[in-house]
This record gives sequence, C-alpha cells and structure tokens, in this order.
Amino acid sequence: MHSIAWWPTLIVLAVATFTDLRTRRIPNWLVFPYLLAGIAISPWRHDWPGLHQSFWYGLGQSFAGLAVGLLIFGLFFWMGGMGAGDVKLCAGIGAWIGPSQLPIALVVTAIAGGIMALGWLACGKFMRNLFAGAGDLLFGRKRRGIDDGAEAELVQPDPMKHKMVYAPAIAIGTLMSFFAR
Repeated sequence: MHSIAWWPTLIVLAVATFTDLRTRRIPNWLVFPYLLAGIAISPWRHDWPGLHQSFWYGLGQSFAGLAVGLLIFGLFFWMGGMGAGDVKLCAGIGAWIGPSQLPIALVVTAIAGGIMALGWLACGKFMRNLFAGAGDLLFGRKRRGIDDGAEAELVQPDPMKHKMVYAPAIAIGTLMSFFAR
C-alpha cells in the first residue's frame, strides 16, 4: 500500500461503516470534505499510475474517478437499490483512488455485497417474514373464513428495517483494492 490515499480512506470508511450500521445513513459532513480533499490534493500526488508530470493529470485522474463512482453507483441509486449516502461515498472514493483502481474496488464491493446479502437473507427475519406472509396469504384466508374473491396483498412490516446497509461492502471492496494494486 504505497498510496497516500489509503489512510484517509480507511478513516472515512470506518466512520461511514459505523454510522451506516447504527443509523442506516452515511452523513454528508463525512463524505463531502473527504471528496473535496481528494480533489484538492490530487494535483500534488505522485502515486497515480501513468504519466504524472503535470498538475492537470492528477486533477483529471481525481475527476475521472469521481465521475466513474458517481455514474455507476448513481445508476444503482436511480434503480432503487442503493442510498444516496452510498453514492456520495463511492464518488469520494473515486476522487481519492482514481479510475484505474476504482474498477477493482467496485468488483470486490459487488462480491462482498452479494455475500453480505445472502447472509443477511439467511440469518435475518426478512425471509421468515416473507414466507410467513406468503403462507398466510395462501392458506390463512380459508382458515379465517375469508374467501370473498377480493385481491389479497402481501405487505412487509416496516420495510426500512429490511434494507441492507452497504457501507461495509464498500469498505471491504475499497480496502481490498489497495492490496490488489
């Protein structure tokens, strides 16, 4: 890990993971200064891959990483699969690590997120509630004597409790990308 980006990223990821697990939010007071600092120091960084002889090269690397992170995770936000804090965090990470390291971070993040989602589904109450609700929907109506032909509806109680936090997966993916570099 010869990059100067690893230690501020480690601190931000630790705080983001803690707050996301505790409150299901990643605060702007954490993400925006991190993002702006990544852009601000980028022209003076000498650890970017490739030709890094100019002020503008570092700035371009930072903005390219920011754009890739914002574009990819913004698409997931738009589709409803991710929160805005996750998108801003990934844009900040892109500003710090640049477009050459970001694809590694994104792939490992997706793998970690998939494993977390499977564990969350298996261990959480989500599947139990879903199957109990489906069983009640299929069999409970006749048991209660309700067979009026009305359309029944399966509703999950408190859907916010069933949203998976994604900052731990982002942290794992980003930190692993430093080791892969």
